[in-house]
Amino acid sequence: MEPTVISVHRSGGHTFGKPVCEAIELIEGIGVDGDAHAGVTVKHRSRVAKNPSTPNLRQVHLIHRELFDLVERAGYRVAPGELGENITTGGLDLLGLPVGTRLRIGATVLVITGLRNPCEQINRFQPGLLKQVLRRNGEGEVERLAGVMSIVARGGTVRAGDPIIVERPADPHFPLTPV
Repeated sequence: MEPTVISVHRSGGHTFGKPVCEAIELIEGIGVDGDAHAGVTVKHRSRVAKNPSTPNLRQVHLIHRELFDLVERAGYRVAPGELGENITTGGLDLLGLPVGTRLRIGATVLVITGLRNPCEQINRFQPGLLKQVLRRNGEGEVERLAGVMSIVARGGTVRAGDPIIVERPADPHFPLTPV
């Protein structure tokens, strides 16, 4: 499968899940128009409490559709938008991309800033699910599987079915870390 947008989501409130939309409008330097996490500075409640003037590196949250297949094999059913992402992708190894990767979706450009750090709210959604998206690999290293965060470098409209063009940054590449 070629990298593609599977679905798009937005919520004006600080809700855990986000409903499916026909389209979302991305605003350069801000995020998803009408989404509670849009802004130049952080909007995630725990981050606002620590330092509300911190730059927002979490303007747009992306999750790969393949994660839902992985957790389904462990007995969990998750649909696009239910983990709070703005864009659900397919055919793209989001977690394997380096920091600074540019994703071109139509006229829009997103720049990957890092990993989502999943929290206990996931267990309130479905008990035990957090261990499926935040786990240790065979070497004992922590794996964060709940998607990536990005900033909007160029605004525009994103819809389900839009192709995604991946542009990796120049070497050296730096692995994703939580933002």
